[in-house]
Amino acid sequence: MIEDKAAIVYPDPARSWIAVAPVRFVVTLSLLILVYGFSLYFVDFDVGRLWGGLPRLAHWAAKAWPPDLRELDILGERAMETVAMAIVGTTIGIVIAVPCCILAAQNITPSALLYTPVRNILRGIDSFVFALLFVAAVGLGPFAGVLGVGLHSAGSIAKLWSEAIEAVEPGPLEAAALTGANRLKVIRYALLPDVLPNLTSIVLYVWEFNVRASTVLGLVGAGGIGQELKNSVDLLDFSRLFTIILIILAMVTVIDQFSAWLRRRLV
Repeated sequence: MIEDKAAIVYPDPARSWIAVAPVRFVVTLSLLILVYGFSLYFVDFDVGRLWGGLPRLAHWAAKAWPPDLRELDILGERAMETVAMAIVGTTIGIVIAVPCCILAAQNITPSALLYTPVRNILRGIDSFVFALLFVAAVGLGPFAGVLGVGLHSAGSIAKLWSEAIEAVEPGPLEAAALTGANRLKVIRYALLPDVLPNLTSIVLYVWEFNVRASTVLGLVGAGGIGQELKNSVDLLDFSRLFTIILIILAMVTVIDQFSAWLRRRLV
């Protein structure tokens, strides 16, 4: 007997979602409360301690005015050292990232086994940690900071480049491959012209980030203006510290604006 199609009652998707939504909402909310509860417990979050420390911060801010400009030439030299660390470190990162991004892009990688490790090994370790290791290996100074910035940048650039490569249309790559071109020729003539503006924009973004990151590498003895920052904090020299903070803000602002201008020109 053929069942009458008109008699079949189909469930209303909207009603089904409404029926499940309250349960899903309660479960999600409970998980969020649990996660944040544990997180606040482990970080020892205490608003009272913050409130009690605000007068101390206000006292330090009052002692920081006016800024101490007597060592402006030395601090300016340290700021340029910080920018140089970011430039050289980013360049090292680019050199390492070129082969890594090919291995980490699904559409052109020669081995799927290398995809995940190449994407995460260098990027997963912060430049601060790398700098700390290199300070122990090569000694104090900006060279350790350059090596730390370079290795971390290599991982970050390789991942971002690989994502840009994976986003390209496959048509030009397939057409180049059908002509008999090998992998390197496909990358050179079909892939690079399409993604080069995006790759350059990514490099500028990473360099901009590295300038900010390099300002704190001096805390582990890796040179730059961060070393002067640490010295001022250790000596409680707040007027000099305020000068250093102003220099960092000015330096980062100029770099950000310059990088943004270059990225707009690439579009």
